[in-house]
Amino acid sequence: MGITADELSAGLARVVARVGLGALSLAPQRLTGGAVMESWRFAAGTSTYVLRRAPSLAFMEGRPYAHHVEAALIEAARLADVTAPEVVAVLEEADGLGSGFVMRALPGTADPKVILQCDDPAGLLRQAARDLARIHSLRQADVPDGVTVMDYRAAIADLKAQFLDAGGDRPIIALGLKWLEDNCPPEVQPVLNHGDYRMGNLLVEGSHLTGVLDWEIAHFGDPHEDLAFGCMAVWRFARYDRPALGLGSIEDYCAAYQAESGTKVDPARFRFWTIYRTVWWAMGCLKMAAQWRSGADRMLERVVISRRTSEQELDLLLLLEEDATEVERGCRVTLGVPSDPQGEATDGELAQAISDWLGTVKDRFEGHDRFQYAVARNALGMIVRYTSASIPAVANPELASQSLDGTANLSTPGVLAELRGGILAAVAQDVPKYPALAVARRKWTGEE
Repeated sequence: MGITADELSAGLARVVARVGLGALSLAPQRLTGGAVMESWRFAAGTSTYVLRRAPSLAFMEGRPYAHHVEAALIEAARLADVTAPEVVAVLEEADGLGSGFVMRALPGTADPKVILQCDDPAGLLRQAARDLARIHSLRQADVPDGVTVMDYRAAIADLKAQFLDAGGDRPIIALGLKWLEDNCPPEVQPVLNHGDYRMGNLLVEGSHLTGVLDWEIAHFGDPHEDLAFGCMAVWRFARYDRPALGLGSIEDYCAAYQAESGTKVDPARFRFWTIYRTVWWAMGCLKMAAQWRSGADRMLERVVISRRTSEQELDLLLLLEEDATEVERGCRVTLGVPSDPQGEATDGELAQAISDWLGTVKDRFEGHDRFQYAVARNALGMIVRYTSASIPAVANPELASQSLDGTANLSTPGVLAELRGGILAAVAQDVPKYPALAVARRKWTGEE
């Protein structure tokens, strides 16, 4: 549901009056980021709060549980000494703001660029491990009804169905799905999983953890899933060399977690969930384009995130190739050289001209509009790079089908080399600054 600034302020005034927080004293300001939910910062009386709301009521349809369940879940975690925000109000229909809740604002930043430059990353990593262990101490009796319990096989089948619905033509994702089916571990006693425990959802002040945010996909399952998710390459941001949340080593992270939880980390389970969540996020990115095309969510960020699917395919191939034969792993890739444009302006040159012009008006944008400005320039950059490079197709329906049924795999002669070349070119077009790209290029081409 679209909402004006006046409607938002009026609705918040009703909320804060209803729960006794005092009069609205600072108008709401949209916070940057938030690929799923909206976040608005405002003040009532002398305190600052954050409104978390869905962009529309229709957006909540089909989600695992409602916002009042999420709010109660956060409160249960806070009572277990997790560094979680205090929820002070859950939206009601009469508030006129749709679905969501209000939290007391916490100090610190969630910006990974700032956090990863902290003075004590090792100490922060231990704090993150501590809070994760406390989250995992919660059982079904400790949280409200409605929080789902993960069935591993059903979850894999759901990812496969999503993949087929999206065209089923990406061989690397197909290989990942087949690997998950063949290597699914037995289920363990389920614990509460945050579901999105990674850099970007942690608030930090200096080198101190001040908040664990974004609980909307919490569920019960294997604790290794949460541990592995934060160690995915995509969530290390610029610190590819520090695989645990971009802060340190996986060994140190797991040791701190084990010390707090008393639970030993199983490397095989850790690898399974790393691969599972890489496929999961690849599908999350891929589906963004369909959401935009359907009109359900026309945010610019949706179509741009859809092009980050290639990031996850690159990471997935790096994980899966460990199981290929030594001969196939030793194959080198030769990259194509882009040709210089001739004649009239190309589409890429037109996109570059628009991007250059946008750069001259950057200072006119504030708040969320400034964030969208950056997203727009990223989108234009993708168009520029597409026309200036030779991009092999990353979609191959035949190979994807063979990968799903097991008649082709990474030990099949030539398959690994073909996929390496295609995904290197795709990521160079989509996200050329992605840190894993340089690592993969050195490994697969021998070039520095």
